[in-house]
Amino acid sequence: MSAVCEVMENAGVHDIPVVGVAKGPHHGREGREVFHLPGGREMTLPVNSPLLFYIQRLRDEAHRFAIGTHRAKRAKNLTTSTLDEVPGIGPNRKRALLMHFGTARAVKGAALDDLERAPGISKAMARQLYDYFHPRG
Repeated sequence: MSAVCEVMENAGVHDIPVVGVAKGPHHGREGREVFHLPGGREMTLPVNSPLLFYIQRLRDEAHRFAIGTHRAKRAKNLTTSTLDEVPGIGPNRKRALLMHFGTARAVKGAALDDLERAPGISKAMARQLYDYFHPRG
């Protein structure tokens, strides 16, 4: 919590109180959340408190949003690669290269003769691909 406060202070934010919420021992389902206040103080709310229910729902929604965003970003990263930026490499050539080399990183590091041996890749395309990842200075 103090790290967050320090970052806010360094950013010039002085007048917004920060409260941390720690889930209880059973992941916050039983209402034993601990609220960490400025100055190292802690507090809890009664288990049947409407405010506690509201904060739990707010926290759960923030987690749901963060997890959903992370999953979407991860799924996009799994379908995109540096091969998408290479002129002349469409979905079929990309698939062939990934099947042959395993990863886009392996394609990027491949020697010219290795690229020429990849199925569906002509000598001219192999040269273009090699030159894209190994520009001459």
